[in-house]
Amino acid sequence: MIFTGKTHVVGDHIDTDAIIPARFLVTADPVELGKNCFEGLEQGWIQRVSKGDILVAGENFGCGSSREHAPLAILGAGMPVVLAKSYARIFYRNAFNMGLLLLELGDDIAHIHDGDALRIDVAAGKIANLTTGQTIGFNPVPQFMMDMLAGGGLVEYVKRKIAS
Repeated sequence: MIFTGKTHVVGDHIDTDAIIPARFLVTADPVELGKNCFEGLEQGWIQRVSKGDILVAGENFGCGSSREHAPLAILGAGMPVVLAKSYARIFYRNAFNMGLLLLELGDDIAHIHDGDALRIDVAAGKIANLTTGQTIGFNPVPQFMMDMLAGGGLVEYVKRKIAS
């Protein structure tokens, strides 16, 4: 998997209510949720995002309630991958279950700024910052989780396993 896109940086301790406020939880449709992604952080935030862009977050991203709608909203907004210093554990599992790739970069996240152009090669474990020329490595995602992502999340992955 290779991703290229412009970055959109949010801060530390962004909770699931900032990602997708409760008032928008009347649907599970990712596209509809995506229209209101980060509406709890800043009104109209989503207007800056183009399909394929990359979300970059600080520490403890996705804290708060266990809300499967949060990763769906990010996917629906057109952002297929999130880079962060660290993640809330329940958000981490929910994201992979919903088909959203998360990469944890620790302190290296400080080398990525809002508006940077990135190329992420998941198989190689490398992020090329096309704006600065810097390369950042990351730990590989386990193969079973990559298989789950490739199939669109846990439910589709299990359906395929049962059918085969």
